[in-house]
Amino acid sequence: MTALSLSRRSFVATLSAGGGLAIGFADGAQAAVTGVALASAEKSPPGEINAWVVVDPDDTVTIRLPHAEIGQGAATSLPMIVAEELGCDWNKVKVEYASGTRNQRENGIYGNMATVGSRGTRGSLPSLQKAGANARARLVVAAAKRWNVVVAECDVADSKVKHGATGRTLTFGALAADAVKVKLTEEPRVKAPAEFKVIGQPYARLDTPLKVDGSALFAIDAKVPGMVVATVAMCPVPGGKLKSVDANAVLGRKGVIAVVPMADAVVVAAEGYWLAKQALDALPIEWDFGADVGTDTAQFKKLYRDTLKGDGVTAEEKGKVTEAFAASKKTLEAVYEVPFLSHAAMEPLNATVHLQDDRLDCWVGTQNPMTALGLAAVASGLPQDKIFIHNHFVGGGFGRKSMNDELAHAIAVAKVVKRPVKLIWSREQDIQHDRFRPQAAISFKAALGADGMPVGLEIKTAVGSLLRSLGRDKVEKGVEPMAVEGLVDNPYGIAHQRVGCVLKNTHIPVSFWRSVGASQNAFAIESFIDELATAAGKDPAQFRRSLITRPDFLGVLDMLIEKSDWAKPLPKGKGRGIAIHECYGSIVGQTAEVSVSDLGEVKVERIVAVVDCGHVVNPKIVESQIQGGAIWGLSAALFSEITVKDGRVAQGNFNDFRIAGLSETPEIEVHFALSGGEKWGGIGEPGSAPTAPAICNAIFAATGKRIRSLPVRKLAALRQA
Repeated sequence: MTALSLSRRSFVATLSAGGGLAIGFADGAQAAVTGVALASAEKSPPGEINAWVVVDPDDTVTIRLPHAEIGQGAATSLPMIVAEELGCDWNKVKVEYASGTRNQRENGIYGNMATVGSRGTRGSLPSLQKAGANARARLVVAAAKRWNVVVAECDVADSKVKHGATGRTLTFGALAADAVKVKLTEEPRVKAPAEFKVIGQPYARLDTPLKVDGSALFAIDAKVPGMVVATVAMCPVPGGKLKSVDANAVLGRKGVIAVVPMADAVVVAAEGYWLAKQALDALPIEWDFGADVGTDTAQFKKLYRDTLKGDGVTAEEKGKVTEAFAASKKTLEAVYEVPFLSHAAMEPLNATVHLQDDRLDCWVGTQNPMTALGLAAVASGLPQDKIFIHNHFVGGGFGRKSMNDELAHAIAVAKVVKRPVKLIWSREQDIQHDRFRPQAAISFKAALGADGMPVGLEIKTAVGSLLRSLGRDKVEKGVEPMAVEGLVDNPYGIAHQRVGCVLKNTHIPVSFWRSVGASQNAFAIESFIDELATAAGKDPAQFRRSLITRPDFLGVLDMLIEKSDWAKPLPKGKGRGIAIHECYGSIVGQTAEVSVSDLGEVKVERIVAVVDCGHVVNPKIVESQIQGGAIWGLSAALFSEITVKDGRVAQGNFNDFRIAGLSETPEIEVHFALSGGEKWGGIGEPGSAPTAPAICNAIFAATGKRIRSLPVRKLAALRQA
């Protein structure tokens, strides 16, 4: 296998006293932190006790990571689960990515490796616990056999097995070779939460030192000897095609190696990125823009509003909605709208590939190595067991890097140039050819009783289908879960409710975006609940409390009221708003405090968040994820928007697709109201869902102006009298 050469940054050679991180590549390579040649997953190392745990003679414990580290702390929190059961010394732990190739070959031994849907802990918890417990039990059996004692007399702590009666100890390293040979008659039980010693502790993240000193290796840092560097231009109008390209115009340039035309794109390969980019910019390209070239954002907004007027598919109905509206003398209606949004990850799409006759190596940053493996097999024509996906730290994913479009481009170029290829999308390509958060319009109509309280609720959403956009055309009954999540399962005990859905796609491709359907649905329903509170003359927090029936929601809400100083008045020009939402098994409530200037400038000054994810593996990681989610939601609420003009995306970089800067980021407090039990909720995405409605409800509290369309930006309508 080709060794990886690192030029711009090199890995840290030694582990810190607090524990280092050796993120290897997804072929099971060990000691990648030293920058040595990478071994394939075709043979297991000597100390591999099971597919998840390797123990070296020096007591180093390598824990395999089934999910990608995309900044969410998976490379620390998931190994903590294994370490809890294993009983190892945390200071001797290393981490490497599990092998997608091995997962495919051994019938999914690592389970679902996709890092999407906040499923890291909640999806892999049972497997991680069992892996740690299995390795621990085999080490104990090995020690008991050596001492000729009963297994029950032995215990494990700090990477040692101890015999209680005699005080004898053996290290994991001394036992590993024997433990590998042990066959258990039955799998050991895993710990109950009351027994946890590692889980629940605020361990420092293992990847932080590497990211601070610049030694962390991202896909864009990969270098293979002899590689060329390529970049791509895709048809500016999604769905359009390449009509013609004059390759001879640039092939004579110094360093330019090839021009590779594709169905809807052109790639230039050169000896360096800048040479390729300059040549691509100078390349005469003629596009067939297709039938969608004349479309724009104004047309799409009208399309989605008009769609709400038609019939939809009923996603949920309870009670007697029609009768409730017929009996009501007063109703309240509103429509909420959200735009397309880009993922805009800091690291643009890129992939490095080395295609040989009987092997393909791919260095990528992917949220889904199994999908990448399948894509590479189709693009290369090689069987999956001949393909190795070497995963890296991912420089932001947010859902985008679960579909590795760049990988197919890189493999296509490698077939032409017959050399290793690194292909990089420019920032403009990355934003303009994203798979976007869908545009949506969501309508609400409530029937009010004589006391002003809602007795009936009708919701209808018109939104792009993610599955249809991804080519998965079979959507049961015209409804997909993402379109209606947070609407059909809302916590409000309104007796009569109906949720309708119309899936309406344009030519703009859409896909999963952090918090997915909750990103628009939480904004809509939590804003409308505030409108209902106002119509009833009730305090927004107490109004929610009177409607919510679930104890876990009430636990979050009550702590939020307390921690946010909800009852404390704010001066003129400032307001406090509230929102609460559940997604991916976790409930997050937030309040936002905002100030609005006389010119309508909105500044978010404080966010208080309360989370119930059931149990917490690492509280510091959960805190940072809730804070990051709130900043993500704040950007979407105030600044971010993708617009369409002449069929193409108008934005292309961070100057016109704005995200919140440091000066625009408020103080963010995070508190826990954990309900325990069987709940292990996700945490990477839920923190972003309630932010926009909390901010917009705060704007209403400050100004009396209701926000029903995002982003807010600076609105003259918010000016104070």
